[in-house]
Amino acid sequence: MRNRWLIALAAIGIHISIGSVYAWSVLVRPMMTEMGAGLKEITWVFSIAILFLGLSAGFLGSFVEKIGPRKSGLLAAAFFGTGMLGTALATVLHSLPLLYLAYGCIGGIGLGIGYITPVSTLVKYFPRRRGFATGLAIMGFGFAALVAGPLMQRLTAVYGLVQNFLIMGIAYMALMAASSLYLKPPVAEKTKHQIHHKQHGLTAGEAMKTWQFGALWWIFFVNITCGIGLLAVASPMAQEVVGMEASEAASMVGIIGLLNGAGRIFWSSISDFLGRAVTYVLFFLIEIIAFALLAGTSEVLMFQALVFLIITCYGGGFSCMPAYLSDLFGTRQLSAIHGRVLTAWGMAGLAGPTIIAAFRESAGGYAATRYFFAGCFVLNLLAALLLKFRGAKVACQAEPSQNLAQQLCAKVVAPPNPKAVP
Repeated sequence: MRNRWLIALAAIGIHISIGSVYAWSVLVRPMMTEMGAGLKEITWVFSIAILFLGLSAGFLGSFVEKIGPRKSGLLAAAFFGTGMLGTALATVLHSLPLLYLAYGCIGGIGLGIGYITPVSTLVKYFPRRRGFATGLAIMGFGFAALVAGPLMQRLTAVYGLVQNFLIMGIAYMALMAASSLYLKPPVAEKTKHQIHHKQHGLTAGEAMKTWQFGALWWIFFVNITCGIGLLAVASPMAQEVVGMEASEAASMVGIIGLLNGAGRIFWSSISDFLGRAVTYVLFFLIEIIAFALLAGTSEVLMFQALVFLIITCYGGGFSCMPAYLSDLFGTRQLSAIHGRVLTAWGMAGLAGPTIIAAFRESAGGYAATRYFFAGCFVLNLLAALLLKFRGAKVACQAEPSQNLAQQLCAKVVAPPNPKAVP
């Protein structure tokens, strides 16, 4: 039996490596100069990586369940490391197609496999604190930019882009491999509860047939589209809108990473007490207000405060999702179900940066985009409210949990107490 806290540390090791993708905005301007390309071409690298993250997570979720977390983690390390090394080669050759293939496609597959690999394993070690467990696993993905942003900016300034990708690629491959070797599912105990769990958790196919799955996919898509659009241009937008220096913007990206990670563990832990449905309603209320205010500000501190607030909700939306899925559908095929939902991330990786770049080119700034994103969150709020008040029914078919909606549902479908019959 593995130590569950070391399992959590291994999960963080994988996620803090692949989460370096969130620091891509630090490299946007150097890559534009080095490759002789425009903003749109370079942000497409990030978009393709997120697209392949979603696709690989969606299509390989069942495969990850089958081969186990150790082999899946090693596979993720191989793909992600190869993508980073291929990116170095693409930079040497000044080849955009190779850059899209290496960082976008190959690295993106490593992102997807690495993202889902430790989550379902860690949830099984913390059955009564699912939100906290998924927050621990996914926290590393958000914290990654805190380390990777300033580090890659420094490596690029001192050694150049090529050496930056070589150094980081080798380091991440080693860390992911070491972390993967410790991952192992808990030894199953043949208890009555676990037999019930296996019988009543939904399969990925069954979950996808419910309207609740569709609603969760939609709110996940919108939350990521808006958040990732902000992340993709955080550094250049800070320089253009409020006049920050490149080094200051890089530091801001690092703080974004800190709050992205902190938001994941904070909100997912809170969701164990508030319930996942209430937590998502709070996310969207906050983001409606924050994006609307962000569109009209040109003051540095207010700009940063609003961006940081949005990012905590963005990160929390990621970390609460696996727990929400397990509340509704059980943990029987959690990796596969989570992978299907992550296809929304892939679509959003294309939509977010594309929308923000298109608005910037047509309107000459970022304000219109931020108003548009505020409107999108109004739709998300409506979906979240629908899930809160009508979404618990499917939980009756899944395993019991501490979620309030499921407890209420269980009271409805529970057999009558024989002692209560006269």
